[in-house]
Order: sequence, then C-alpha cells, then structure tokens
Amino acid sequence: MKYLLLFLLPFIALCTTAQQAPKPYGPVPTKAQLGWHETEMYCLIHWGPDTYTDKEWGYGDEDPQLVNPTRFSALQIVGAAKAGGFKGVIVVAKHHDGFCLWPTKTTEHNISKSPYKKGKGDILKVYRDACNKLGMKMGVYCSPWDRNSTLYGKPEYVTKVYREQLKELYTNYGPLFISWHDGANGGDGYYGGAREVRKIDRSNYYGWDETWGITRKMQPVAVLFGDVGPDVRWVGNERGIAGETSWATYTPHAPEPGKRPGNGYVKDYEGTEGHRNGQFWMPAECDVALRPGWFYHKRQNDSVKTPDQLMDLYFKSVGRGADLDLGLAPNRDGVVSKQDVATLETFGQRLAETFKVNRANGATLTASNTRGNNKLKFGAANLLGNDRYSYWATDDKVTTANLVFDMHKPQSFDVIRLRENIKLGQRIEEIAVDAWLKGKWNQIAAATSIGPNRLIKLPEVVRAQKVRLRITKSPVCIALSDFGLYQLSR
Repeated sequence: MKYLLLFLLPFIALCTTAQQAPKPYGPVPTKAQLGWHETEMYCLIHWGPDTYTDKEWGYGDEDPQLVNPTRFSALQIVGAAKAGGFKGVIVVAKHHDGFCLWPTKTTEHNISKSPYKKGKGDILKVYRDACNKLGMKMGVYCSPWDRNSTLYGKPEYVTKVYREQLKELYTNYGPLFISWHDGANGGDGYYGGAREVRKIDRSNYYGWDETWGITRKMQPVAVLFGDVGPDVRWVGNERGIAGETSWATYTPHAPEPGKRPGNGYVKDYEGTEGHRNGQFWMPAECDVALRPGWFYHKRQNDSVKTPDQLMDLYFKSVGRGADLDLGLAPNRDGVVSKQDVATLETFGQRLAETFKVNRANGATLTASNTRGNNKLKFGAANLLGNDRYSYWATDDKVTTANLVFDMHKPQSFDVIRLRENIKLGQRIEEIAVDAWLKGKWNQIAAATSIGPNRLIKLPEVVRAQKVRLRITKSPVCIALSDFGLYQLSR
C-alpha cells in the first residue's frame, strides 16, 4: 500500500512522492484490540450478594432475598466512572457465588428471586441504558466458577449453564467492548447443597476454544481478557502496575513443563513485562480496586485510594502501554459512596488538566534519518497524538534517529509522551530525551518499549526551548506517531 509520509495533508511538505509503508514487525493488533488500546481506562463493577454479606467471595448458598438495594442507580455508578476519565465499565454479571444479576433461564439463583423491583428487575439492562446515555462502553464478566450450581465440575455445566449464560449476555445487552474471564476455577462451594470441594482441569474443562468462539461470533468487536488471553492478558498482579519495560507481545506458558497453559494456569509473573518476541499481540490489563477490597465493605470507607495514588497508577499502567482496570464497589444502597465519587472526580479533573495542552504544539522539528525532507512544521495533525496511526518514519534500513523540537520560546514540562503506530507492530526498544540547558544538551529521561503509549514523569519541572528525542535502538525502521510535552496538574 502507498502512503504519503506522515499520512495526513499537513505532512505533504515532507515528501511529494508516495512511498511504500514500512512492513509490520511481529504480531499486530486486531481491530478489536485497537479499540481496546484506545479505551485506556475502564472500571470493573462488583456488586451483588457479597455486598450484603460483607464477603469478597460468596460460598454459593446466599439467599437472593439479601439483594435489595434501596436506591440502585447505574447512572450514578457509570457517571462516577466517567467523571474519573474512564471510558467504559465491566459489569460483574455473575461472581463465583453463582448469583446472576439478570433474569437468566439457566439458574433460579438470579435477580428475579430478589425483592429488587419485586422480582422484575434486570441490573444488566439498567447498566446498558446508563452506558448508552452517558456514551460509555460496556463489558461483562460472567465467572466460569459457580459455587451454587449443582452441575459445576460436570460437562453439562459448561454446555448447559455457562455457555448459555454467555449467549444470553451477548444477545440481550448490546455491543460489548470486552468479555472478561478470570482464573478463579474450582474449590469448595455449596454446589446445590453438596457442600464439597470440586476441582477441574483448568486448561481443558471449559473448552475455551469453543467457548471463546461464541464471543467471536456474537460479539466480534469485543476483546477476550484472561490469564491466557487470547486478546488481553493479566499483568500478573492486582496492584495495577505493569513492568517498566512492557511488551504488548506475549506467549503464555504453563507453570509445568509439557502442560498446556489455560485460564488461571500460566506463569503469571511473565505477564508483567510480556515478551519482546512474543508469539501473539496480547497486551496487559492492570487491574486494581479503588478500595482494599473488590466488593463494598463499610470498614473500608476511610481507605479509598487518593487522587495522587490514582495518578501514580495511571503512569504505571496506561503510561506503560497497558490499560487500567479500576474496581468500583457500589454500596448496599446501590450507589458509589461519596468518598469514592470525590476521589474519582478529582483524579479525572487532574488528568484532563495535565494533558490539556501539549507544550510542543507549534514547535519546528528537525529530524535525521527520515523518509524525505528533514524539516517540518510541528503542528496538531502530525506527532501530537490527534491521530494515533499517522506517523513519522525512517528509511527501511535506518533503526536510529534524532528529532529536535524547537518550541521557539522556553516551555515548562514534567511529562513526556511517546506513541508508536502499533498497526505496524511494537518496534522501538530504547529512547532517550535531552533538553537544551545552559548552552548544551542534558539528558533528562530514558525509556524502553514505547508501543501504544509511553509516559515519562520527570522528577522535577524542566524549562527549555529545545528538546531532543534520540531513538537509540530498534530492530527495524521507526514509525513514531506521537511526541508530547505536558505539565502535571497538582
């Protein structure tokens, strides 16, 4: 395919003749994965029987009569997430206790047996309406482990219960951006009154290839998250932190030689950094709860993460090419508590203020080793991130480059942002950034693994007129789509 360098009209001054685009390097993201990358932050909402029993994991014998919120408001919950700058929510439609928040045909253990709306309620539908109204994406989590089902552990559970539940969710609640699956599989439970321990083969019991095939067919724009992917991997911790070096490419490995990796059965620690030459494009999701627990506990009202903590998590997740999945825990009334709302609102405001103005806007760029002319006017349509997939590229055999940004007058900044055009793969391995200070270049930052997003938070504010980006290591030619300088809102 032909392209004009930097792709959009403002780039025509670079090169007046079309050239071949660089060939993709390694695995590249699917359309659904690109949409996931662009989401960057979303919330995982835990609410159900555990909210009323003060547990994290229900046993499966909880009475549906417990679930009776006095003022449940999906609009308030989703609105709190949006105020924090999050672009979507994942509803925990069924947790390990097996209680379904929608009126499913697969089990009696569902919302229709609760007092909520006199048995006529559908929590998933209310969330779908709220997401539509607020312009938020929606995803679902339906736990594969079911401590209530008498069939769990038998093949019939997978074919007649779990897969049918997924089909109901995929059919009745509109387009989903993610189908979320964790690795908690098997153990002690109620199991219809049996009260016993049931163990399953985590690699094979659910028939993941066939189960995930349902998602592919019914929700083609949704990514599949799980310990083993196949689209998005777990980062390997619940602290919300990706590796300082973080590759979007990954090959899941089973903990034991000769075994097949499965959901809940991988070398979790490898998910933190991924693999430079991984077999699949399988970027990391960083999950962490806003409170110490995933479900609401009144005793934790004074332990909600602060806006400063959320900003730190943002830089260590989204800023390292991952997505941030923040757990929200509505209370027994069915709303997000005031403490949680306050920290989300402040975090959202600070985030928006930080990235409101790119200090490099309007700079003149002088670049070495480019495809074509080495000077251009650095404006809003090229490397400022307005389009993640327009890009500046070196010649095919050139794997290093220097770019000097002259802002024409001193600018203050303490955040640097870089992005690659990931449609061409993750290419850049190492960079350094210098500022022109007191008549000479001084290195102020260095980083690895750029990928979809790399944020560098400097220890102090730098004020300089010229900044130099040095791309020092890449196995193939460079395809950079964004360079920005920002000042952290405090």
